[in-house]
Amino acid sequence: MSARIDLGPLQPGDRAPNVVLDAITQEGKIALDDFRGQKPVLVGLYRGLHCAFCRRHVAAQARLDPELRERGVESLAVVNTPIERARLYFRYHPVPNLLAAADPERASHRAFGLPNLEFTENETAWPHKVSLETAMSMRVDVPGELPEPMNPIAAGEFLDRKDGYEITEADQQMMATGQGQLLGQFLLDRQGIVRWSFTEVPEGGRYMFGVPNPRELMSAVSQVAQ
Repeated sequence: MSARIDLGPLQPGDRAPNVVLDAITQEGKIALDDFRGQKPVLVGLYRGLHCAFCRRHVAAQARLDPELRERGVESLAVVNTPIERARLYFRYHPVPNLLAAADPERASHRAFGLPNLEFTENETAWPHKVSLETAMSMRVDVPGELPEPMNPIAAGEFLDRKDGYEITEADQQMMATGQGQLLGQFLLDRQGIVRWSFTEVPEGGRYMFGVPNPRELMSAVSQVAQ
């Protein structure tokens, strides 16, 4: 796993590893090998539900799910949240038909090569370390939801209040070890080969808190769905 982190996120042409996780929106386990040889799958690997931006990523993936299904593509959202906490959240915020899985250990994130940023006092070595000053200099813009571009902490707190989301002890445990976890989406074909990806890793953090280009994603979907 550490070697994969050193190599960076999986790229188009790489074979995705198998990971087995607790299902949130259904009983039992979900394994990536379940899809291999059967159908393509869009895998979203997010920080926990404590992350306001990730809650929006999951909601966006859920909205896209019907169109993906029409094209024969499955959709799986993975969150760094303990299973019971995740099930409670989705009970009140249902995502019809979207497969979701809990990964409190972030095993899938490591397997796909997504780093977990370490916050430092004054050292930045992207994508493994970032200084607090650099992190706080970032500006997050969520049009229609934030009154103006804000630093990540202020933006997250604003959106938490807007959502009425209360941070629990379970959330705090995840934040203590995975607050800097970078996220990504990976489109796998029927053989489990990555054909498209979007991550927060490239270009020194330029894509932090960003969203993938839907046209690029759906263009890739049209290729794997053939």
